[in-house]
Amino acid sequence: QLRASGGGLVQAGGSLRLSCAASGRTFSSYGMGWFRQAPGKEREFVAAITWSGSSTYYADSVKGRFTISRDNAKNAVYLQMDSLKPEDTAVYYCAATLSPWGRVTTTYNYWGQGTQVTVSS
Repeated sequence: QLRASGGGLVQAGGSLRLSCAASGRTFSSYGMGWFRQAPGKEREFVAAITWSGSSTYYADSVKGRFTISRDNAKNAVYLQMDSLKPEDTAVYYCAATLSPWGRVTTTYNYWGQGTQVTVSS
């Protein structure tokens, strides 16, 4: 199971840190990703990290502003979001994949429940 938290309301230019807590003993075997879905839009890739944390990947829209990281000892993955923009407003989901990583939703086997991020202008 995956449980995302840390969302909230923030002004443009501000920061938020999302967390995703995973249950189970094999967390370190999974690639992890963050996706987001705005109202009326499809769920889109935000960032991903391989099982060891040695490689990270970002959507062009968040590159340089967001940072994904993980702590396998704590069964957790994080998304540090800086310089937030109103267009970052969405429900953010964490997901786990048995593949090293992926940009498409179908790559992921498990999903968290989502956490709302709202950026005001």
